[in-house]
Amino acid sequence: MPETILYGIPNCDSVKKARRWLDEHGVPYRFHDLHQQGITLSTLEEWSRHTNWEALLNRRSTTWRKLPKVEQQIHEAAQALRLMQRYPTLIKRPVLTTTALILVGFASEDYRRSLNAAASQ
Repeated sequence: MPETILYGIPNCDSVKKARRWLDEHGVPYRFHDLHQQGITLSTLEEWSRHTNWEALLNRRSTTWRKLPKVEQQIHEAAQALRLMQRYPTLIKRPVLTTTALILVGFASEDYRRSLNAAASQ
């Protein structure tokens, strides 16, 4: 199975659920702490090639609500990705990646289906 990386923040409830699911299903993964390690623009660009950047941007986050209105006026992907790089808590969590897939958010059925498919490749 390709390397699995879970991006998130340790105290996020969705991240906790994803980690518990991965552990219970014996899926080896590396955890990438967005608070401690940040995120590169190139990683965000790669993700946006596989999923819509709007799916990555968490407009319900406290960080988003605290942003000045002028920064919330996003007109293009590059602008959104730079903002997420500067404020990693704007990224919808968790983000699970392998060489074959990128999943944004946590849904146990999506994890089961996608990781089973990735393991069989």
